[in-house]
Amino acid sequence: MSIRILLADDHGIIRQGLCSLLEKQPDMEVVGEAEDGQKALELVRQLVPDIVIMDITMPNLNGVGATSQITSEFPGVKVLALSIHSNKRFVADMLKAGASGYILKECLFDELIEAVRTITAGNIYFSPRITDVVVDDYVNHLSDGAKPAKPLTARERQVLQCIAEGRSIRDIAEIMYLSIKTIEFNRRQIMKKLKIKSVAELTKYAIREGLTSLEQ
Repeated sequence: MSIRILLADDHGIIRQGLCSLLEKQPDMEVVGEAEDGQKALELVRQLVPDIVIMDITMPNLNGVGATSQITSEFPGVKVLALSIHSNKRFVADMLKAGASGYILKECLFDELIEAVRTITAGNIYFSPRITDVVVDDYVNHLSDGAKPAKPLTARERQVLQCIAEGRSIRDIAEIMYLSIKTIEFNRRQIMKKLKIKSVAELTKYAIREGLTSLEQ
């Protein structure tokens, strides 16, 4: 039986290249492609793949937020992070969100195949560049009883990301299938929780937290 794979990356050329290579594997099948985290979440709900290969920095809903919702709703669906970022924060956030592996886009295709098969078998896989020190630091952080300094809910974090990307309240409401009033309430709550009074400061916070980037 083939491993059913969903690709989530906002660069079409990367999705196309990965799809072409993965489809050549006798035990793998690409069942869907998503250009952002929101679409990835919708496709997981429709297709229930075995594994999602997930970019981190994407519009509308980034890879961390999408992974958190996917693993919460579908514990049997595995997520493999595929990113340019080797920063400890990105790795830790993806692990906390429920990802089963993390590899870098600089890796060779053979490593991606190994990671997909390893994770599908119920194990964890990390690129050699994602060092044991990073993983140990994350595990120690979880075990020391400290609460993460992230007061926002998953919905609020998605709203914040969209605001930082310059989207209007109406656009955000359409993306998230919520009312304009609900999004306006979420924005007020975000500003209240973070003690921030301007969109510019919200954008700076979103970039610091890895919710979006200047590249979007």
